[in-house]
Amino acid sequence: QVQLVESGGGLVQPGGSLRLSCETSPGTLVYYAIGWFRQAPGKEREGLSCISRADISTDWSDSTKGRFIISRDVAKNTVYLQMNSLKPEDTGLYSCAAASGSCYRSFDDWGQGTQVTVSS
Repeated sequence: QVQLVESGGGLVQPGGSLRLSCETSPGTLVYYAIGWFRQAPGKEREGLSCISRADISTDWSDSTKGRFIISRDVAKNTVYLQMNSLKPEDTGLYSCAAASGSCYRSFDDWGQGTQVTVSS
């Protein structure tokens, strides 16, 4: 298991931006892929994007493509999600999770999540 802690969420107006951080336990990014997910109340969890141990990014959600950008800083053991042009429908609990090796393995370790609320 690995440890993941999300931060950076908050209240933002439509059209605004937020940068989420996923801090992982030391060495995690060398061996694991990290994915970003979100979940609104009463809805299924949605995969947004993933970055592999090889630093390859994959966009999973059509609704966030072109607006959300995933990146990582291996030295800081941190993965980021830059969220731009935010919409009210982006509101939800955003979580990061780790998968062994690639973005197409199962995500077994999860952070606690950080709340993002987009509202005027």
